[in-house]
Amino acid sequence: MKHTLIIISLFLSTISYSQSEKEKVETSITKNKIEAHIYFLADDLLKGRQTGTPENKIAASYLANVLRSYGVKPVVQNVLKGSSTESYFQEVKLNYISPVKRLLLAIDGKELKKKVVLKTNKMEFTGKAVYLGYGLENDYKGKNVSEKIVIIRSGGPNVTDTREAFGLVEQKEQLAKEHGAVAVIELVDTNESIWGFIDHNFNSERMDIAAKKSKDEEKGLAYLWVHDENNIQAKAFESKDNLSAKLMMEGEEKKTIISQNVIGMVEGTDPQLKNEFIIYSAHYDHVGIGKPDETGDIIYNGARDNAVGTTTVLSMAENIAKYPTKRSALFILFTGEEKGLLGSQYYVENPLLPLNKMVYCFNSDNAGYNDTSIISIIGLPRTTASANIKEAATTFGLKAIDDAAPEQNLFERSDNIVFARKGIPAPTFSLGFQSFDGDVTKYYHQPGDEADTLDYDYLLKFFQSYVLAGRLIANDPKTPTWTTNDKYEAAGKALYGN
Repeated sequence: MKHTLIIISLFLSTISYSQSEKEKVETSITKNKIEAHIYFLADDLLKGRQTGTPENKIAASYLANVLRSYGVKPVVQNVLKGSSTESYFQEVKLNYISPVKRLLLAIDGKELKKKVVLKTNKMEFTGKAVYLGYGLENDYKGKNVSEKIVIIRSGGPNVTDTREAFGLVEQKEQLAKEHGAVAVIELVDTNESIWGFIDHNFNSERMDIAAKKSKDEEKGLAYLWVHDENNIQAKAFESKDNLSAKLMMEGEEKKTIISQNVIGMVEGTDPQLKNEFIIYSAHYDHVGIGKPDETGDIIYNGARDNAVGTTTVLSMAENIAKYPTKRSALFILFTGEEKGLLGSQYYVENPLLPLNKMVYCFNSDNAGYNDTSIISIIGLPRTTASANIKEAATTFGLKAIDDAAPEQNLFERSDNIVFARKGIPAPTFSLGFQSFDGDVTKYYHQPGDEADTLDYDYLLKFFQSYVLAGRLIANDPKTPTWTTNDKYEAAGKALYGN
């Protein structure tokens, strides 16, 4: 009988604990608060929050002041130059780069027109070119490429995806430099749709992280991607021992701009677990002003992408500031995501707190939704916190599902990926979609993505689920990890020393 009473008592205390966590969430999150944040961030006055613009800085100031009002603290010793107090801002120095104004590429007298410049170097070259397969280390054996242009195929023997092929560019660039080449022409086997995205990204104004040039970089090496669907050009070049090339390039201009990551923290309550941090992250930038739609609207407001994600983190910050969790919380709102994950990349290379104290990154990013009964968790089964996330969603009448559009490679396309590569378990919490079409693509990076087109009854449950999931993860006695054999498990073990 005594044992039975103990079991019943423990059961009731568990229910009570669960209910109190739910109540803590419900008391801090309301539709009015959600609407206030989203309507401000997606207002026309912010002109789409493009990185580096005054309007993007207004958004950053708004976010910092919201964190301050909640009682979230800046990270100790995060002091900006010229200030004597801790700051919510981490300055991110970026290069704003205009497109190359003059570009001509011809191989054996034939001009290649579908091309983009990945790395520029002002030059007027007429000389020899060498075809080198994939341009990997073994391909250089027995080849003299000094003062020549290297022509290669994209990817590698086991890499056919275009995004993965892009990940090999730095390695291929370095090999070409070491062997004395003057330029790399990489032939990209992809369809017209993906090439259109690549062309838009590199043949318009773009940004990268400003850094001091190394002596190696100052030597200069041009690197171009050329569209080559079905490897037609590659197959023609691989049978030729001698190729002639002409490459003229000039006119790219750079200017330095400053943008901001917005960062705050709340210390945990447990004497031991407070040394572990959960990162709650989202990007607050969007794509700014662009091509008008059929109504003439030119402002890409970014309500879904990513005023919703930003508000998710703000909701988490308000809740944890009021009801601290056992683990500490680090809130990071990134700039430059739409320009190539620049804010998050800068952060992991310049962290305000040691990365090995960050045990989880709970990112929130969105394109849109076409099912209001679910939440899409990009990478749901990849971490041991999946049960916490599912429980939270169920508590508020939703169902947490894994990525329903794996062909989009979404795990690799948001700020979570830079933390994953460092070894930190990092899924992305997204609005519910069963496929990447319909009401997702209708609003994704479109002027129509405005605050008044959202379902706030659904969003209330969405935000509540995120906050409860974060609380469950932060209070769980077991530290979350990658699941066994995950792609990033080894990186995690290296980071945490286990």
